[in-house]
Amino acid sequence: MEERYRTLSAVMLMLIRENNGKEEILLQKRKNTGYMDGYWDYSATGHVENMESMKMAMQREAKEELCIDIAIEDLEFVSLIHKINGIDTIYYNGYFKAQKWKGNPKIGEPNKDEEIKWFDIHNLPENLIDDRKNAMENYIQKIPYSEFGWNERKQR
Repeated sequence: MEERYRTLSAVMLMLIRENNGKEEILLQKRKNTGYMDGYWDYSATGHVENMESMKMAMQREAKEELCIDIAIEDLEFVSLIHKINGIDTIYYNGYFKAQKWKGNPKIGEPNKDEEIKWFDIHNLPENLIDDRKNAMENYIQKIPYSEFGWNERKQR
């Protein structure tokens, strides 16, 4: 039987801390992944696996990529971005914020992460992945849903 419904969904963690009265976010620099290597990304990102909720996926990714534990109830939904890459790859990206966790964030997948670093949310690196910039704007402006890449598709 033909697979009728198939979604590509991913989760992105906004690990946020207060530092000298400013909000900071932990970012990772990607390497050896085949997607946006050399660019900054949110500190833990990944696909939602079969029979896994977005929050469950976010909790798992935080453990795998940052070696920290985040309770499900400490994950706060920030935004959903309905994204299209190129011609036909459609993603549903769920962005979640956490300000409480157990452990000290460190690189858990050194084969995929070049470094991690805290940045002021209002002074992010230029080479942050574009839809992640959009998600930060959503966070700052409290926008729960947006679309990314669809305008470019219409122009083709």
